[in-house]
Amino acid sequence: MRDASGVITDLAENLTDQAIAAAVPEMAPVEVREVLGQVASSLGSSEPVVKRNAPAGTRAILYTDGASRGNPGQAAAGASLVDPDGGELLAGRWYLGQMTNNAAEYLALIHGLTETSKLAVRELEVRMDSELVVRQLTGVYRVKDPQLKKYHAQVMELLAGFGKVRIRHVPRAENRRADELANQALDARG
Repeated sequence: MRDASGVITDLAENLTDQAIAAAVPEMAPVEVREVLGQVASSLGSSEPVVKRNAPAGTRAILYTDGASRGNPGQAAAGASLVDPDGGELLAGRWYLGQMTNNAAEYLALIHGLTETSKLAVRELEVRMDSELVVRQLTGVYRVKDPQLKKYHAQVMELLAGFGKVRIRHVPRAENRRADELANQALDARG
């Protein structure tokens, strides 16, 4: 028997735009599919693995990456939290369903920050290879897309829970672990 996550994912993928518009006229079909993907993710996501507990007041680096095979397409998120010496504290991967790459990048960060907030991290450096998301978070770019605005607000709220935060854009090669985790989540879904 399939799990609830798989049922919701199949539903999101197989509903026609017309059926979605008839059922939920106030939302665009892509938005409905994103919401269903988030629900599926929360029901069937891979639990992040905490490798080591962070000592109180710890400084840490959070790497996140969203992946979408197609744009929009099947999407997933990966996050790796490391201590300043590079020791991995946490690794997480989440299947997100059908969405754009930019939405997946934001959700990767949201998942990573949510898990990091459960640890004793006070000083956090976020590193990601999405130049768009980094520039939106640092105020260089405005957030225009309505869904990304919601994600942006959620990220800003999560970031406020840390004592000190720095956000950096890094080349894809420096974000390999988060990319690997996101692709593992996609590969696990077939």
